[in-house]
Amino acid sequence: MELSISRADALELLKKHNKEPFHIVHGLTVEGVMKWYANELGYGDNAEYWGIVGLLHDVDFEEYPDEHCLKAPEILREAGVGEDIIHAVCSHGYGLTVDVKPEHTMEKVLFATDELTGLIGAAAKMRPSKSVSDMELKSLKKKYKDKRFAAGCSRDVIEQGAEMLGWELDELLEKTILAMRSCEDSIKSEC
Repeated sequence: MELSISRADALELLKKHNKEPFHIVHGLTVEGVMKWYANELGYGDNAEYWGIVGLLHDVDFEEYPDEHCLKAPEILREAGVGEDIIHAVCSHGYGLTVDVKPEHTMEKVLFATDELTGLIGAAAKMRPSKSVSDMELKSLKKKYKDKRFAAGCSRDVIEQGAEMLGWELDELLEKTILAMRSCEDSIKSEC
């Protein structure tokens, strides 16, 4: 997997099209989660690539929320981003806004974890520590089962993602907590 955009340029592109701090933090979180999963699943040589896909996955969301994953190809092509990254970025909108199916393990991880990072982040804000560092699976599952909690985070998409990966939901939840722990401090220092 060849990088058609540097990490620095990807971050600049994200910030060009997203001004809300929440969206920047979300992009950095998904980047860190994707890098963790790349290493965890035996794709460590491509961790930077996985991270850039995570960083750019919502590049069009703030400006074009009703055309999410539809405007991304145009934005990414203008920046010289390769078609492989464009496919990966768009695949996380599969079944929602686009018919670009996640094919590679990386794309399936992005699909499964995008919504989940939002839910875990919301749960972390409710904790006294305001962190995932001390979050346990049991407490996350309580929040997950409450459909009113982080209602904008689709449980259907998360469960479909776990199924795509061939994992039980608990495995996806637990691994994503660990992935978010791995990057939480670096995100705070970058923001």
